[in-house]
Amino acid sequence: MNWLGKIFGISILNLLVVFSALAQDVSIDLGPDEIALNQAFTITVTVSGESLKSYDKFPEIEGFIKRGTSSSSSTNIFNGNVSRSQSITQNYVPQREGTYSLKPFTITVNGKSISSAGKTIKVTEAKQRQKKYDPFFSDPFEDFFGKRNDNTEFVDLEDEAFLAVTTDKNEVYVGEGVNTTLAFYVAESNRAPLQFYDLTNQLNDILKKVRPENVWEENFNIENIVPEPVTIKGKRYSVYKIFQASFFPLNEKDIVFPSVGLKMIKYKVAKSNSFFGQRRMEDYKTYYSKEKRIKVKPLPDHPLKDQVSVGSYSLIDNVSSDEINTGESFQYSFQVSGEGNISSINQPKINQTSELEIYPPNSQENIKRSGTTVRGNKVFNYYGIPKEPGTYNLGDYFQFIYFDPQREQYDTLRSIYSIKVGGESLQNEYIASNTSEGLFYDRIEFEDNTLSSLNRFGWLHMAVNIFLVVAVGLTLFILLKKS
Repeated sequence: MNWLGKIFGISILNLLVVFSALAQDVSIDLGPDEIALNQAFTITVTVSGESLKSYDKFPEIEGFIKRGTSSSSSTNIFNGNVSRSQSITQNYVPQREGTYSLKPFTITVNGKSISSAGKTIKVTEAKQRQKKYDPFFSDPFEDFFGKRNDNTEFVDLEDEAFLAVTTDKNEVYVGEGVNTTLAFYVAESNRAPLQFYDLTNQLNDILKKVRPENVWEENFNIENIVPEPVTIKGKRYSVYKIFQASFFPLNEKDIVFPSVGLKMIKYKVAKSNSFFGQRRMEDYKTYYSKEKRIKVKPLPDHPLKDQVSVGSYSLIDNVSSDEINTGESFQYSFQVSGEGNISSINQPKINQTSELEIYPPNSQENIKRSGTTVRGNKVFNYYGIPKEPGTYNLGDYFQFIYFDPQREQYDTLRSIYSIKVGGESLQNEYIASNTSEGLFYDRIEFEDNTLSSLNRFGWLHMAVNIFLVVAVGLTLFILLKKS
């Protein structure tokens, strides 16, 4: 029996391993309670038993800025069973010394909500350490032994960097979008050590100046500032996008982006290299963008120029049935898709008739911001009931008029569907259902046509007035007597 027990035990162990491998476990790991000013705090999400398919954005931490993510995976094999885990780590860089609070938060991972109680993080003074050279964020002149020589002479290296507001267009029509980016550019050949400084607070002040008035804004919500390669006039740069949005002017007033300044940490470096002594000294430089103006043009003359939507759109529509009888209902979906200010898309123009009753629609919109464009669709779902037999061309009833800025002309989207309606007319029933016995026209033949004086009831009006005067007088007398 011992051998049978051993086999049973091994089988149970293998089953536990299999079930453990199949289990879908998600966990959150927080960084240490205390870090140095030049260290990063981390939040790590780990998924075991399945792939990391989707996750929400990581929380913001006051006093920190997000500085990229990293991922890792591991695979374990035990008795032929394979278990895998995958992690994603968000890095946070502290802005200054102090004590900060990571508030409780929830992240949805692979459709499953995971909560963390948060923690308190203490940031202490920077620690000396060696770093791998990075032409933008790293310190190539770190002290060899971390000691300082007060006699060290520092020089200010010439930087190859600038701040700029760029747009994808220099002029637009009223209602047409202009994509705008505020970014910091650093040449690949730059040797001056640079670093962002208090970016969160600076950005709040900058955006108050950059955001124009009388526009609709679609924000691209940049969460992580990561370098992207770009070539300008044959020279290679790394561009760090700080803010991006599409602005849709609501009137003919030009859009003006004023000059704004971004304060950066720019280190001065030691004039002579030494194993002992400080290799760099912190300094600051403010980079200013140039003013940018976008000309806004009025729409061409049109009876509805102040009401139409602006964009490049197409129609996708559908009807629930193309053959019905009078009194039966049908559903009609009118979807406007394309590039433009999706939120401002107006309802199609409806031509109401007594033969076809159309009810107000429900609407739904989807917006996608990608690259430099805002795209999406807006769907209007209608409900209709025909009262008369015949053929109804839906294009005669549903029309969407818009202005296409690319073709610089107005256009109309119309349905190509038609509905064949059989059965008998319901117009008389409709009129009858909206009338009742005893109404004005039903009583004409039964009424006396003798003329009556308007002063017929004059004595009654006089009696009522006398009664009211007496009642008011008695009330005043009683109140005065009590006082």
